[in-house]
Amino acid sequence: MSPSRRKPDRLAPYRAKRDFSVTAEPAGSAAGEPGRRFVVQRHRARRLHYDFRLEVDGVLASWAVPKGPTLDPGVRQLAVHVEDHPLEYADFEGVIPKGQYGGGDVIVWDRGTWQPADGTDPARAIEDGELHFDLGGEKLAGRFALVRSTRRGKEQWLLIHKHDDHARPGWDPEELPRSVKSGRTNDEVAAAPEAMWRSGVPAAEAEVSLAPRWEAPTAEELAALDEIGKSGTGRVAGRRLKLTNLDKVLFPGTGAEPPVTKRDLIRYSARIAPFMLPYLAGRPVNAHRYPDGVDRPGFWHKEVPSHAPEWLTRWHNTEADPGETQCYAVLDSVPALVWMANFGGVELHPWTSRLPDVHQPTWALIDIDPGTTTGFDDIVELARLYRTALEHLDLRGMPKVTGRRGIQVWVPIAPGYSFGDTRAWVEALSRVVGRVLPDLVSWRWYKNERGGLARLDYTQNAINKTLVAPFSPRPAPGAPVSVPITWDELDDPDLRPDRWTVRTVLDRVAELGDPLAPLIGLPQHLPALDS
Repeated sequence: MSPSRRKPDRLAPYRAKRDFSVTAEPAGSAAGEPGRRFVVQRHRARRLHYDFRLEVDGVLASWAVPKGPTLDPGVRQLAVHVEDHPLEYADFEGVIPKGQYGGGDVIVWDRGTWQPADGTDPARAIEDGELHFDLGGEKLAGRFALVRSTRRGKEQWLLIHKHDDHARPGWDPEELPRSVKSGRTNDEVAAAPEAMWRSGVPAAEAEVSLAPRWEAPTAEELAALDEIGKSGTGRVAGRRLKLTNLDKVLFPGTGAEPPVTKRDLIRYSARIAPFMLPYLAGRPVNAHRYPDGVDRPGFWHKEVPSHAPEWLTRWHNTEADPGETQCYAVLDSVPALVWMANFGGVELHPWTSRLPDVHQPTWALIDIDPGTTTGFDDIVELARLYRTALEHLDLRGMPKVTGRRGIQVWVPIAPGYSFGDTRAWVEALSRVVGRVLPDLVSWRWYKNERGGLARLDYTQNAINKTLVAPFSPRPAPGAPVSVPITWDELDDPDLRPDRWTVRTVLDRVAELGDPLAPLIGLPQHLPALDS
């Protein structure tokens, strides 16, 4: 197509329909090298449909095909011509938030290359209302035609497969439901998106992996960190990080543990990252900061500071009221975790929900909060009751010692639940457990009204209410750590909630791994309960 025919604002309608601070879709950048790519995305929005896209003059000319493309030459599928999309959209697979244009889950159902038939100018053919072309994809192949139907209005087209060697009578796209990019179905992508898109950055940097593929720092990187003086610059996973006050004591020592410095905390954060990041990536994080050490008052910090590195993943909360946090950090890499440790972020509390739909929790959380007269043995006894209840309900969950005094139980859930759902369900389950040992449990809201009894807390199942992340340090002498354990470990006489520290937990995970990790993203449905 000649430069005079190219329209510089062809993506304006696409951008006008989307809020890129909310949706994970790409905003579009320079077109790059021209080509002949095509993509078909299976898109579950208000209704299931297939988005059929052909690269034409630096954008993706797009049609929504309600019943999907077919190799059956006897079928004429309705195709609605929609706004052009950016080229980066050819790789987009993920979830568009509810309330946004096209909200729903998207997979890359097919992709490949295409050629216009007989030297046709495709832009001119689309303007004229009839385009014949050949596809070479992983599912679709052969000669197709897109024909505008004057009987149905300007933007109503028909997508037709011609009679050729690739024609297959009776061929149904719904019999091939998996993505050619990830091998996953729409249900699986909705349950756990592997990647999200960041708008407003170059296309090469737009896709951010959410899958747990992180590697611990190399021995050379750790040695270089040890060689830095009080302050300096280190490199972790290809990122340069300015590190300060490395010899400052953040955690006082104990009789068994020497003091823990900021250097120690940074080193721990880098080494534990492969185990900790699966619980943080794709989620806004509330940080409990102790820049002057945990023996001085700390404070909650949520807003990303202006001096944060440009590469740090951010999430803009468009629902925030004036005075509330507008921009949260999303810790999705080893350098991000190291940066937060250098920032004095001792305790990390990820949201129960993950991007892009922060109103949809992925865990149902049970918090066994001890009182002043309930010992740890009592907390363990209550946790055992939850184990029995979950086994009876055929649900999987896993306990976690908090690093302070209590135990939590994390239960993974399928997409589709609200925080109201999880809060009500955990309350109903906890009421049943509490009736078994009523002398140990108080339902009073305030601690000073509980008479020293434990509380089975279900109220953390709410948006922006959080529990400490697995493997996060706690602000106490010796730097104890919150650690997932197995149900059988509740019977270990040596179990304590603060048994492991930043110095000892690495040996545990090296030997035993993380028993909670296999449950991440498990799409369980919560059975109805009578409280």
